[in-house]
Amino acid sequence: MQITIRDGGPDDIPAILGMLDSCVEWLVSQGRTGQWGTKPLSQSPKTVESVGRYMTEGSVFMADVDGVPAGTLTLTDSAGAYLSHLAQPGEPERYIHWLASDRRFKGHGVGSALLAHAAEETRRAGVSLLRVDCYAGDDGKLVRYYESNGFTRTQSFTVGENDWPGQLLARRV
Repeated sequence: MQITIRDGGPDDIPAILGMLDSCVEWLVSQGRTGQWGTKPLSQSPKTVESVGRYMTEGSVFMADVDGVPAGTLTLTDSAGAYLSHLAQPGEPERYIHWLASDRRFKGHGVGSALLAHAAEETRRAGVSLLRVDCYAGDDGKLVRYYESNGFTRTQSFTVGENDWPGQLLARRV
């Protein structure tokens, strides 16, 4: 099984939305509905708009496994407006959005390969700070996943009407 990272583009939006839907389906099957809810994200106009917007604001990377789209990550120059209430880093950064993998490829290192690629792209741009935020509820498994990939917790936060629990993490590259 070979993982290849390539640049993504508008033609990849259906595959990206399919990956997000795959994640929701898997989370629901695990009883973990707090992160992304219970409905396919491809049916959310807000999500579809976000995926397209970050694609134009940043760089989309696709991880293909033996030629099949298996994961995605978008890298921009800053966090989204939804985190504007948090302290800003005070230095240039790259920010990860929409890291997701098709759950058929779970456990094959697709996410870690994308995170390593994001770190290398950040370093190549002459930037030393890579940040990401994630769901911090339930058992904290997602936060620990990012920590296992070299990130350190920096700030906890809540967002929205339901006080969605989040964790901001950073990695020096």
